[in-house]
Amino acid sequence: MSLGDPNWLLNTPALIPGPLPAWALLGRLGEAQLLLPAMAAAVLWLLRTPANRPLAAAWVGAVLAAALVTTASKVAFIGWEIGYAPLDFSGLSGHSMFAAAVLPVLMRLAAGHAAPPWPRLAIAFGYALALLIAVSRLKTGAHSVADIAPGFALGALASAASMRFTHAPRAPTPAWLAGALAAWLLVLPFNAPASRSHDWVIQLSLQVSGRDRPYTRWDMQRARHLDTLRQRSLQSADRRLPARQVQADPAVQGQFGGHGIR
Repeated sequence: MSLGDPNWLLNTPALIPGPLPAWALLGRLGEAQLLLPAMAAAVLWLLRTPANRPLAAAWVGAVLAAALVTTASKVAFIGWEIGYAPLDFSGLSGHSMFAAAVLPVLMRLAAGHAAPPWPRLAIAFGYALALLIAVSRLKTGAHSVADIAPGFALGALASAASMRFTHAPRAPTPAWLAGALAAWLLVLPFNAPASRSHDWVIQLSLQVSGRDRPYTRWDMQRARHLDTLRQRSLQSADRRLPARQVQADPAVQGQFGGHGIR
């Protein structure tokens, strides 16, 4: 299926396929309800050491800024229909953003004072896992590439900026904290309740925009499909325009001195 295909909407049975268990499970690792508590625990540990507080502040500030941008893009789409149908853009992917903003820093903290190259490998693993989570959003039909790519990039920028402009942790990460975070991220995807974050974004969008119902990707692509059909219909009508109608056109008559076309 191609987004340039005028029959895009007619292929909706394949638009959002049934959940793929492995990808759907992996995608849960990008949920804010799993990542933010893990991040909060790590931040609380960082705050205990004065030398680590700049990293904690930078990380929290960067993630907060990225979350605001992501939410604003979703509210703009749901509430004001600001999207881009040719690329199927409907707002930044929150899962992709949070995964790229949180997981690399968590992995770096888990590496603690390990000798090189383990800290860099831990960061790389965090980004690789975040990328897989982003791909899972595409595989399950939750988002398009146009939603996922900028969402992932924004989250990656937040985590990279946090680590680039601050010092590495000055105290070794306790084994119990690393183990607890690992257990949290491994167990919760199987048992956590369904995430409600998107429902909250929809409610916020409706309240601030005054809409009665949320604008959806289906609405956007339906409008694009109908516009394509309308344009094709007009083009077909122009091609079938009889010659006598062309002769009667005042512009044509004026061009040929009122004598029509011979």
